[in-house]
Amino acid sequence: MSFLSEIKRRRTFGIISHPDAGKTTLTEKLLLFGGAIQEAGAVKSNKIKKGATSDFMEIERQRGISVATSVLAFEYSDKKINILDTPGHKDFAEDTFRTLTAVDSVIVVIDVAKGVEEQTEKLVEVCRMRNIPMIVFINKMDREGKDAFDLLDEVEQKLNLKVVPLSFPIGMGYDFKGIYNIWEKNINLFSGDNRKNIEETIEISDLQAPELNKIIGDRAANQLRENIELVDGIYPEFDKEAYLAGNLQPVFFGSALNNFGVRELLDCFVDIAPTPRAKQSEERLVQPEEDKFTGFVFKIHANMDPNHRDRLAFIKIVSGKFERNKPYLHVRNGKKLKFSSPNAFFAEKKEIVDVSYPGDIVGIHDTGNFKIGDTLTEGETINYKGIPSFSPEHFRYINNADPLKSKQLFKGIDQLMDEGVAQLFTLELNGRKVIGTVGALQYEVIQYRLEHEYGAKCTYENLNVYKACWVDPKNSKTDEYKEFIRVKQRFLAKDKQNQLVFLADSAFSLQMTQQTYPSIKFHYVSEFE
Repeated sequence: MSFLSEIKRRRTFGIISHPDAGKTTLTEKLLLFGGAIQEAGAVKSNKIKKGATSDFMEIERQRGISVATSVLAFEYSDKKINILDTPGHKDFAEDTFRTLTAVDSVIVVIDVAKGVEEQTEKLVEVCRMRNIPMIVFINKMDREGKDAFDLLDEVEQKLNLKVVPLSFPIGMGYDFKGIYNIWEKNINLFSGDNRKNIEETIEISDLQAPELNKIIGDRAANQLRENIELVDGIYPEFDKEAYLAGNLQPVFFGSALNNFGVRELLDCFVDIAPTPRAKQSEERLVQPEEDKFTGFVFKIHANMDPNHRDRLAFIKIVSGKFERNKPYLHVRNGKKLKFSSPNAFFAEKKEIVDVSYPGDIVGIHDTGNFKIGDTLTEGETINYKGIPSFSPEHFRYINNADPLKSKQLFKGIDQLMDEGVAQLFTLELNGRKVIGTVGALQYEVIQYRLEHEYGAKCTYENLNVYKACWVDPKNSKTDEYKEFIRVKQRFLAKDKQNQLVFLADSAFSLQMTQQTYPSIKFHYVSEFE
């Protein structure tokens, strides 16, 4: 198959939502339809030891939540599908924000009973800023929830989207009969048996036909006719160009747990979703069809196999072909590196691949060369933008609880911070280590992983910090800058990249510092011009 047709058959997307909306279950069912797994694991049930395929870290299985983005790939109707299942919990939002730099489109999952929730709003905002095409999947239709039209209004208002339903539910909860597929003009009848792969599908091109009444009953048939008439009157027609530009969002209804509406979503997705898109670098816009390989690291994961202490850097291929054993330039270090065993993923299962194409995600073994945001090329100096660290919201001192294991502790902290799980700051005054995170749950994850993966124990101490601000080194030669360093010494730290950070203890203190030292610029994000 030619290089261009390999690019055209790729679809790389992320699944985002608030926790518990059914994101991981939907991922499972997409894999089921793709023939990638034979039976879906019960995501929530702790009684069944078989966890969800995409939750492969021990702590995820215990807590029943996703804490790290996982990558899954499968083939479906001659398309290569790459799914990035992201954590929904707000404490792991930074991992999700970074993952959104590596996807070409997104599926947003919404719970029919809860509607649009806070975390969904934040994630959709990031997608809107980047004009990422989105499809909305309204999940759990077999439960009682909000009216379909109310939900569509809520999605439009709260998420600031322009929606067009491509399927519509027939009833809901106990009265849920099935789904009318507007996209394919057929009706799917619901059997309520989630062991069954595909329920009955009946072609129905004319909703006025009397056989509709025979299939779903008079009351449901009349209600459906009314609803579809309303849909035709209120919502615009589906326009693929508007969807690809991020200006129109198709909506599907279904129940992921019962395999319902998932195939319709997948079939339409394969049809309309974008092929790998061009990406802006600091130097120029890079097109996927270019001959020369470029790619960037958007995630690092230590200990995917606890027995081997391995670290994997996840690389999104932007242009050209990535070939095994070919030397590539690591732009930040200026070194050429070769990779003898690049991996393609299926949750924790990995296969070595010889060639990968734009849109693919490749995992390469890393001995500490990579950090998030690094670029690999065939020689050109290119830096991809938009994978910064954000100012954390929680800060704690980290202490060694077992002096005999200090080497393991430092190695563990070092590797976990490279993953972007949290950020490490070293105080200038006394060299104490401070860990900053976006959410408090991260501390548990770090403690758990240090003990179970590195054999090290740690304790935490609270630290009163309001905000971490990166200090712009532009005016470092001025007297004002030197005065700032002298006076604020006990609030200064270095991050892992050796950038100077000011740890302000209150909003007032930050404001006063800015007023006292007007020539010094503070940034809430680690990447700044």
